[in-house]
Amino acid sequence: MKKQKSYYPSEGQIKPDWIVVDAEGQILGRLASRVASIVRGKEKPTYTPSVDTGDFVVIINADKIKVTGAKEKNKMYYTHSGYPGGLKSKSYSFLMKTNPEHILHHAIKGMLPKTKLKLINKVKIYKGNVHPHEAQSPKMLELA
Repeated sequence: MKKQKSYYPSEGQIKPDWIVVDAEGQILGRLASRVASIVRGKEKPTYTPSVDTGDFVVIINADKIKVTGAKEKNKMYYTHSGYPGGLKSKSYSFLMKTNPEHILHHAIKGMLPKTKLKLINKVKIYKGNVHPHEAQSPKMLELA
């Protein structure tokens, strides 16, 4: 009787693509979950959890992302230095003015697994619609 074998891609078989996503008018959580899925490689038939089979994603227009409900006024981002009294908080509206890339980076990083693969390094986020990755000839991805 012939045994069934599992597919396990080797390094030469993995060819990552470059994908551009326009974040203008997109909902933050929905965009982040879709990008996390692409970066992990779950949209490919060669997906293997322990191997980096995903694509690189370039996100443009990060400053034009939307959130639903009252999150624009109430959502907070926290960091802690590790020392007593070291808790710092910044509001969503403040971060949108100063560093909108951080909002998307934080959302996508939270949806990726915490492994040695460091998949967050495959996500490039830019405020405007210009990015320096034209040499990789990225494909535009239309999100509904």
